[in-house]
Amino acid sequence: MGPVRVTLCYTTLVAAVTAVTVQMAPDRYAALVRHVSTNLHNLGHGRFVTLIGSAFVVDAGPVYLWLPGLVCLLAAAEMLWGGWRLVQTVVAGHVVASLVVAAGLAVAVHMGWLPAAIARASDTGISYVAMAALGALTGAIPSRWRPAWRGWWGAAAVMVLAGGPDFTDVGHLLALAIGATLSLRFGVPSGWTGPRITLSAAGAVFGYLVLTGGAESTGYGVAWGALGALWCAGVARLWRGRNEARHLPAGGASAPVSGQRTST
Repeated sequence: MGPVRVTLCYTTLVAAVTAVTVQMAPDRYAALVRHVSTNLHNLGHGRFVTLIGSAFVVDAGPVYLWLPGLVCLLAAAEMLWGGWRLVQTVVAGHVVASLVVAAGLAVAVHMGWLPAAIARASDTGISYVAMAALGALTGAIPSRWRPAWRGWWGAAAVMVLAGGPDFTDVGHLLALAIGATLSLRFGVPSGWTGPRITLSAAGAVFGYLVLTGGAESTGYGVAWGALGALWCAGVARLWRGRNEARHLPAGGASAPVSGQRTST
C-alpha cells in the first residue's frame, strides 16, 4: 500500500497523548486545554507554539470512535501525494485556519459582535488536520468526477454555514479549502489502487462526519451534498458539450475526405 510513515507518526503521538490525558484529573486536563488552545488569549500573549500543540490534544470521545477514520484519511492522502506533501497540507490547513479564525474573532470582539469571554474559548483537536487532508484528495480525483466531488462538499459546507456555524465550523471550511487549493498545485498523484480507494472512501466518511457534526445535520448534509454533486456534474457536462461544439466544423459536418470521387 506504500509508506505511510507520517500518518503513523502523527496518529501514534495523538493516541499516546490521549492515553495520558484520559488519566488526568478534570482540573488538570482543563488546565492543559487552556494552555494549548489556539484562542485569542494565548495567541495574543505570543504563545504561538499552541498552533502545533493544539493538534495533539483531542477531546472527541473514546479514541476508537475517531482514530480509525483519521488514520484512513491521512493514509489515503499520504499514499496519493507522499509524506512531505501531506505534512505541507495539514500544517498549512491547521495553522492558517487557526490564525484566520483567531483574526476573525478578534475583529468580532472588538466590534462588540461577540463577548470578550470567547477570547479564552477552548480550541484543540485534530479536526483542522482532518479537513486539510480531506481537501487534499481533491487534486487526486479524476477530472471527470471532480465537479461532483466539489459540488458535494460545497453544498455540505453551505448547509453547515446556513445552520448557524460557530468559529470551529468556519475553521473546518477554511482548512478544507486550503487542502483542496494546495492539492491542485501538486501535479499528478501516484495513482489509484483498490486499497487507496477504500481508504479514501472511509476517510471521506470520517471527514464528512467531522464537518457536519451531529446526526441531524449529517442527514441534511447528505441530501444537500447529493444535490450539489448532481448540479455541478450537470453544469460541467453542459460546459464540456459547449466547448466541444465550438470546435466542430461549420455546419456540424465533418470535412470531405481528400480525393473522394463525386458522381456526375
